[in-house]
Amino acid sequence: MARMHGNKKGKAGSTQPAVKEKPSWVKYSPKEIELLVVKYAKEGKTPSQIGVYLRDNYGIPDVHIMTGKSITTILEEKDLLKKFPEDLQFLFKKVLAIQDHLEANHKDKPARRGLVLTQSKILRLVRYYKRVGKVDANWNYDPKQLRMYVE
Repeated sequence: MARMHGNKKGKAGSTQPAVKEKPSWVKYSPKEIELLVVKYAKEGKTPSQIGVYLRDNYGIPDVHIMTGKSITTILEEKDLLKKFPEDLQFLFKKVLAIQDHLEANHKDKPARRGLVLTQSKILRLVRYYKRVGKVDANWNYDPKQLRMYVE
């Protein structure tokens, strides 16, 4: 897949499991896995952190294969999902970091371009999330009010 704001092709990417069936070595039931997901969400972990933690510490390769539901679906059922999706929150934090940097280094033109590119990614994602219903249709992105959305 090509990069969004560059001419090179990206090398990073996840690899899906070859076989989409429950592994025999996992000793946890789907209900126990859901309880683990809820436990770590209450501790403040993001859905991707929960997936990595379950993979590394419990040997659960894929929550969706084991339970039939994704981590975000489980969190949505338990009303533990945050207001904004995880990727959008990370972009909010990135914009705040760039804005803080630009306050101290106001002549940094590459950082200013990075801010513009990141804000365009946010606008593109917000448009998508409004269409699928994950963000309120009346919500608008305002860089000045961004600090109150980041927790």
